[in-house]
Amino acid sequence: MLPGVVLVLASLSGDASSGSSSSVSDWRQMSGSSLASLPSPIDDKELALMNEYWHAANYLTVGQIYLRENALLREPLKVEHIKPRLLGHWGTSPGLNLIYLHANRIIKKTDDDFILLVGPGHGGPAIVANTYMEGTWNETYPKNGITATESGMRKLFRQVQQQDRTQAGL
Repeated sequence: MLPGVVLVLASLSGDASSGSSSSVSDWRQMSGSSLASLPSPIDDKELALMNEYWHAANYLTVGQIYLRENALLREPLKVEHIKPRLLGHWGTSPGLNLIYLHANRIIKKTDDDFILLVGPGHGGPAIVANTYMEGTWNETYPKNGITATESGMRKLFRQVQQQDRTQAGL
């Protein structure tokens, strides 16, 4: 097993193929981690920064799901700013943003290699929001014009709608 691999739910629920049930302590032994090896508790300054990051990720996620115009809400929100068809699901997004935030915290503190596995579905805007903020979205797709500017944010918010049209053949 690779060090630092995040196994979502499956690692704590046991191996279905063997019929056995794993406990959290079994998982720690299997992965080589223990609570003692995890980063120290979060100080107030780091917690405040993490909270700001999480709020920004949530805003970018909401924007991708709901907004087609007025990305920075520079004017009062109007009906024409809202997408006619909503893609994505807000319910999964805050949790995904929180997991991404804490995974990055552990990566920075431990320098471990991580693989965060997130299934396809309505939580996509949350992962895109995080990769947009850390810069990997633009590194991966440099020609799409989604930059860290207001116009780039507008393109980010509109791309989900455009991808749906493309996939639907419209």
